Formats: sequence, C-alpha cells, structure tokens
Amino acid sequence: MRFKLFLFLTAGTVGLAGAAAAEDAARASPTEVGEVVVTAAPYAVSEESITSHVDVMNREALDAAPPAGLGDVLNGLPGVRSSAFGPGASRPIIRGLSGPRVLVLQNGLGQIDASDVSPDHAVASDPSQAERIEVLRGPSTIAFGGSGIGGVVNVLDERVPTRPAANGVEGHLSASGSTVDDGRSVAGSVKLGQGPWVFAFDGSSRRTDDYETPVAPVSRRFAEAEGVVASDDRVQRNTDTATDAVGAGVSYVGDGGFLGASIKQLKSRYGVPYAQLEDEPPGGEEGPVYLDLEQVRVDVRGEHDIDLGPFERLRAAGGWADYEHSEIGVFSGEVGTTFKSDGYEGRVELVQRDLDGWQGAVGVQALKRSLEAIGDEAFIPSVDIGEVAIFTLQRLDKGGWGLEGGVRLDRRRLETPDDARTFTNLSGSVAAFWRPAEGWFASLNYAHNSRSPTEVELFADGPHAGTGAFEIGDRDLDAERVDSGELTVRYTGGRLRLEAHGYVARYDGYIEERRTGEVEDGLPVFQFVQTSAKFRGLELEGGYDLWRDGERTLAVEAAYDRVRGQAGDGPLARIPPASFTGRLSYGDGRFEGRLEARHVAEQDRVAALETPTESYTLWNAYLAWKPWPDRDLKLFAEGRNLTDEEAREHASFLKDIAVQPGRNLRLGVAYSF
Repeated sequence: MRFKLFLFLTAGTVGLAGAAAAEDAARASPTEVGEVVVTAAPYAVSEESITSHVDVMNREALDAAPPAGLGDVLNGLPGVRSSAFGPGASRPIIRGLSGPRVLVLQNGLGQIDASDVSPDHAVASDPSQAERIEVLRGPSTIAFGGSGIGGVVNVLDERVPTRPAANGVEGHLSASGSTVDDGRSVAGSVKLGQGPWVFAFDGSSRRTDDYETPVAPVSRRFAEAEGVVASDDRVQRNTDTATDAVGAGVSYVGDGGFLGASIKQLKSRYGVPYAQLEDEPPGGEEGPVYLDLEQVRVDVRGEHDIDLGPFERLRAAGGWADYEHSEIGVFSGEVGTTFKSDGYEGRVELVQRDLDGWQGAVGVQALKRSLEAIGDEAFIPSVDIGEVAIFTLQRLDKGGWGLEGGVRLDRRRLETPDDARTFTNLSGSVAAFWRPAEGWFASLNYAHNSRSPTEVELFADGPHAGTGAFEIGDRDLDAERVDSGELTVRYTGGRLRLEAHGYVARYDGYIEERRTGEVEDGLPVFQFVQTSAKFRGLELEGGYDLWRDGERTLAVEAAYDRVRGQAGDGPLARIPPASFTGRLSYGDGRFEGRLEARHVAEQDRVAALETPTESYTLWNAYLAWKPWPDRDLKLFAEGRNLTDEEAREHASFLKDIAVQPGRNLRLGVAYSF
C-alpha cells in the first residue's frame, strides 16, 4: 500500500521517495516518467520529478483511511491538518493555511459549494468515491489559481470514464464499521464496456452516531478562562452524520481520446459540536444546530489528439452544480440560515508536443457562481462571482538538469446588491532542478501569487453561529500578495528513501480574521484586517527497509513537519504545532501490518486572545489480510488512539470545546474486480 507518510531515521536531511520510477531512467530519457501526478501539470510529470511537495493517496490507501470528511482523511500527511469541525465538516489545512488559500478541486475544477465560506460547511465531495486524491503544495499550484499558495487538493474519480473497463467490467466495493461512533459505511463503483461506449456507476453511504471522547469535551483552560463548569459527559454531542452519494457517467472512448458526461447527487446531514456545560442550555440560548446539505453536479470532460501547430492534445472540462444547505436548530427545527450556491466552471488546455525535453501547455479558465445567504442569521449578502483567467506552464528537462515556470493572469469580480469589487491578479513561478547523481533530485522554486479577497472577507457583517463569532469584513481590502521560495531535495536508492522541503513565504496585505476583544450579540467580534505576514516551515520524510526477502519487507518510516506564522505584531492565530510520526510496517503481498506513533507538540506560541494547546501522542495500528492470492479481496482491522489520549487540533476554531475521538476499532473489507 502506498501511503506517503514516510519517515526520517537519522538526524539530518530526510524525505519521502514515493517515486514510481528510478531516477537513472528519468535521466536517460527525460520524457519517460513513472506514476504521473495529474495535478502537477497538463503534461506528464512523475512524482520523482516534481519540483515541490506532493502526496498521492491511491485506491488502496483510501480503503485504509477512515470514512470521514476530506480534511480528516488527509490529516497526518506532512504539513496537512484538519479544520476538525466535527466529523461532518472538515477541510484540509496545508502549511498553516486554510479556507480560500487551499483549493479543493474535483477532477481539476472547483467544488462550486459553500465550503470555503466557513469551516462548518462541508466539502461537497465524498472521499470514499475517489479513485485517488492528490495533494500538491507550494509554487507548482500556479495552474489552478494564485489563491492556492497553501496547496491544491484534487479529488480524482472515474465517474466520467477516461478508459475502457478491463475485460469489459471492473469495479470496487468496500464496507467498514467503527466502535467509537457506531459508524457504518459502504461504497462501491462499477465500470462497464470495452469501448467505444463505457458506462460508470457509483454510490456510497455513511452513518455515525455521536462519538465517545477520552475526557470531557470542554477543555480545562476554556472553563477556567470563561468561568464556567464543563459537563463531565464523555460523548461529543451533536456529532452524528448521515451522508449518501450516487453518481453515473458515460463516455465515448476512441483511439484518439474520449468525451463523456456524468451526474452526481450528494446529500449530507451532520451536527456541529457545541460547548457542553453544566446548568446551561445546550449550545447556548439558541441551542445546537445541524446542517442539511444537498448538491447536484453535472460534469463534462474530454480530450483528443490534435495536430495544431506546436500542440498535440486538447483537453477540456466543465462543471455545473446546484448546491444548498440549511442550518437548522436541533430542538426547535427552525432554519436559521440557508446558503445557496450555483454556477459553472470550465477549463480548456492545449498541450504542446515534446521537443527535445521541452514540454508545455496553455489554457483558459472561467467561472461564474452565485452565492446567496437567506435568513435572519445570514452574515453575508448575496454575491455574484465571476472570473476569467489565462495561463501557461512550461518545462525543460535535459536529464541532468531542467527549468520550469508558469504565469497566470486572472480577473475576478464580486458583486452584491449594494457594492462591487474587481481585482486583476498576476501570478507566476519559476524553478530550476538538478539530478546531480543517481537517485538524487533537487529543486529551487520561486513564486509570486496574488489572491482576491473572498466574499466573506469583504462583505461579512453579522453573527456567525457556525464559528461562534460576530464577523465583520472590510469592503476596502486589497488583493493579497505573497512571494515564496521552496527548496526540495529527494533521494531514492536501494533501501533508503528521503525527502526534504524547506519553504518561506512573505505576504504583503495578508488578510487575517482577528479577534477585537469586543462582544456583539453575545459573540466575540472578529474583524478582517490586512497586515504583513511571514510563514516558514520544514517538511521531512523518509523510509528504510530493515529487511527484504522477495515480497516480504520490514520497514521503518518517519515524518516531521513544522510551520511558523508571524504577523507584523505577533504570532498568527490557529497555526498548527510541529508533529512527528514514526511507523514500523511489514508486508508480504498477502499480509500487511503497521504500528504507528504520532506526536503533536504543544502550541504555546499563540496570537492575542488565543489559548495554548497541549501536546498529545496517538498510537495507531493496522492489519490487513488477503485470503486468496489470485483475488483482490482484503480484510482489515484498524485501531486508532489506542491509549485513549486527549487530542485537540490547535488549528480548529472548536479546539477548546471539541476533543478528538477516543479509542476506536474499525473492521472492514475491500474488494476490487
């Protein structure tokens, strides 16, 4: 199984390989690549040749991951954390950045939902339906927009078939159950047809109850600071979830390419954790809320060989979605706010012929989206958002060395009934890379990104029950600009795999949601302001095979990440502390086992009016067995937080009122055919 959570063993430089092909083969033929990372560029770039940090979770890795929101599935990859807004809503936080600075895509297009409006809004994508998920950090994200300086998470599926089914039919089934939340989940997909017509169907269903906790959910620090008495209940109330998704697609697949369409419906109902206190109404005066979400999405994708000057391939994709969710009182049944988002996004790319190691592509992208907030508790006005962009990516790979770069120009307009703002942004990146010796790869990147303020940052003005804050935007905000650099070093040779990434980013006009110390409508006031800011961090991964005999391998792996965020007048809020993960793993083709320890350090470097977060160590274990060598059937058992440790995610708005789940045992089965 390919997990990209490899570790370092020595006290020096480390990293992850994950390389799908040997470096000497890459030097012999620069255009010959191993496993291609789709998100890296429109042309083929393998994992071992990418100039910044990438993780790939394939189907096998996703089977082992817990059924959960996207942020929780990716949490623990180096530099990646979860917004941890309960099991129903979790977005990835990458290198200390979240929200609009982390682009979450579906097959290269935006989600067209409301997940970036607030951390209590779920991403309208079920990871259990993905064929693979790619996480790309740093300057290489330029192709998808200047706002993705934190990273890009691309959820890839085969709902629009891009290739025929092997032997006319192929598919996948998985099911699991968990003890900590009485969870039940099932997912499946099937593809039919050897061409030219190919059909695909998929579906998933997940149910969980309120999860058990190691300690009382409300932290001691919060209770003391607020002068309240925490409930000693060892259950995180209002964290039950119910999610169902179903989809279908059809493509015409020919010798020169494919053209297809798909439709998907996602329904999700989930609760939002609240402060569980003694002798006070649950969730405060208005009570706890749950969200009832539905999205219908239609996608069209295609690509075809062409002969047009320097171009050899045309790729196009378009998506339309109609999204709505309501925030409903658990006890009253009354709708506080309804969010509606509908619109479309399209992307066209022309891929150049390879010319002696020179690859490239040019493209255009456009989106139009309407976001509407309805209700007495709506904290933003209705907004129409439009954007058009042009971009180019170019790469020269001469075997021992190479260059790559990209430029993107976009124009974005946000319009409310009372106001409108237009931003023109220019972003670009350049990198140089070397292969100084067999197995080694090094690169140095520079990027300049420009990001338009979001509708919330500009126009928010009111109480936001989801975050427990009264949020105030600033209609005069300027575009956020950042200059960043990253150094990457990889080594793959024999039994050893190492990878290291060091980066720094300096922001001009960093947009921060800052607590003012005031209270409005019983909620703390948060104001969006602009300031200078600096981020710097380190991500290290590595693995070493202690023993190998045929298919049998015993390996030790490790990973470390650290990020520090500093504003002009002090530390930034909700910056994740350092973490270290160690793992011992064994595999022989039919049996697989892992024992893992993950330590997250204390975070005492906090912003004004922010509380520190204590350290914790989680012990996890995983066992899998394939009963028949000629069938891809796997039975697995997973234990998480085996010591029932108290764990709080510092990057979460809810870290002082919502603790992470306690000891959990999950049993499951996965079958591919």
